[in-house]
Amino acid sequence: MRAVVVQSPGGTEVLSVGTRPVPEPAAGDLLIDVAAAGVNFIDVYHRQGIYPMPTPFVLGVEGAGTVVAIGDDTAEFGVGDRVAWCSVPGSQAERAVVPAVRAVPVPDGVAFDVAAAAMLQGMTAHYLVNSTYAVQPGDAVLVHAAAGGVGQLLVQMAAAKGARVIATASTEHKRNKARAAGAGAVVDYTRHDDPQSLADAVRAANEGAGVRVAYDGVGRATFEASLRSLAPRGMVALFGGASGQVEPLDLMRLSQLGSLFVTRPTLVHYTATREELLDRAADVFGQLTAGALQIEIGGHYDLDDAARAYHDLEGRRTTGKLILVP
Repeated sequence: MRAVVVQSPGGTEVLSVGTRPVPEPAAGDLLIDVAAAGVNFIDVYHRQGIYPMPTPFVLGVEGAGTVVAIGDDTAEFGVGDRVAWCSVPGSQAERAVVPAVRAVPVPDGVAFDVAAAAMLQGMTAHYLVNSTYAVQPGDAVLVHAAAGGVGQLLVQMAAAKGARVIATASTEHKRNKARAAGAGAVVDYTRHDDPQSLADAVRAANEGAGVRVAYDGVGRATFEASLRSLAPRGMVALFGGASGQVEPLDLMRLSQLGSLFVTRPTLVHYTATREELLDRAADVFGQLTAGALQIEIGGHYDLDDAARAYHDLEGRRTTGKLILVP
């Protein structure tokens, strides 16, 4: 089978499409014919060695497709079932082995590319607005990179809960995407060259007050502004580092800025049990099939174009979710 392989840590130049043996499903595993594989920033961290992986390895942790074989003791799924998964290394390949406990059923009305997009990014947005900080009606919520895959979903989910969403985005095209998703105010962060200026713009968009929560997947470039945008006892949920990792934080600043909270959540801890994984996935798929949630697919790429997909993602030239099609 063909797969996207990382031979050694580095930039997009270390990616190659190679031939690998088709894996065999062990007990409790599913062998999947991969129809769509997600492109995510966690893949970048794996490729760069920020989250070290033994090399060489097949990139990708998320996808959707059809079960073609099952291992022993795998009663929940059968051959021909449509499934999706995340947090499973080796997903950017024509075939992938997925532990059955990490797979979820895909409703017939959900296309495979949308199902793949709904897993990591959809469930990330879900846990952020429902569990990390449970958004309440009337809350002021800040969403950075609001035209991105997670950003658009965060805006939709928070707005549906009755929050006032203040979004940041870099271009008018992206700001229009954020407005269409439900943002009540949109800030052009490129017009603010220091954290205080950006925080002042966020507060101005909220009638001078701070926000209850800042959902920050950008990291280094926005974290300080996120802190300064908060109301007393507000929270920064730092769920990614698209612009780079955040420097160590002096915890006394949290007191000085208003008894603030900072958390660095990750999806694996919010889908730690089979029940929680199924509940989150079912809720996201349910919103999709009901038309209450929209997922934008920002681009489809062949496996041979994986480096270009990550070049586009890391250059922040895209909106929505990027998908590899094996």
